[in-house]
Amino acid sequence: MPISESTREQMREIAGRYPSARSALLPMLHLAQSEEDEITTDGINACAEVLDITPAEVTAVATFYTMYKRTKVGKHHIGVCTNTLCGLLGGDAVWDALTEATGAGHNTASADGEFFLERIECQAACSNAPVMTVDWEYMDDVTPSSAVEVIEKLRRGEEVHSTRGPVIRDFEATEHTLAFPDDGLADAPSVDAKMLAGLTIAKERGMTGGNAQ
Repeated sequence: MPISESTREQMREIAGRYPSARSALLPMLHLAQSEEDEITTDGINACAEVLDITPAEVTAVATFYTMYKRTKVGKHHIGVCTNTLCGLLGGDAVWDALTEATGAGHNTASADGEFFLERIECQAACSNAPVMTVDWEYMDDVTPSSAVEVIEKLRRGEEVHSTRGPVIRDFEATEHTLAFPDDGLADAPSVDAKMLAGLTIAKERGMTGGNAQ
């Protein structure tokens, strides 16, 4: 399906924010993905036309970053960290439970199109390991059973709140936010006591960057 004219207009709006228009390519690709649920040839060509660069240049970026998908994601993207700390604390068991619950595998969608699974090398949230994300929103300190419970709630259409962020919407809505971050959701909680533990201890001990030993 060709990229709509309204989306092309939004691409031009994004490009106008940057001194060098081609710097807008990353959010523009997220915008294209929010409309088509993947990065398609039409999306690549639209970005190239707006930025006056070649489709090959756009493709080089779209295939370098793993957040851009070349197959349809479906309703929800589920990322499970299986890097060292998350893996040691149960990330692999979480992954196994989710693959069994959805029937999907790495970088593939479930048969009903509800869930797309991805093994993530790092979610940058080691203090809350093991971690998974739903449409790139954090679900902290998950267990195999709590991860499957999230999946079942989403499948039933129930409201699910991320641990440190807004209510879960869907993959395409999150992709649009990555293109246009001013979505009114920035006030959702983003940190917790675990993340601030080092800073809290430093303040209690009167430590600063100059006197920490």
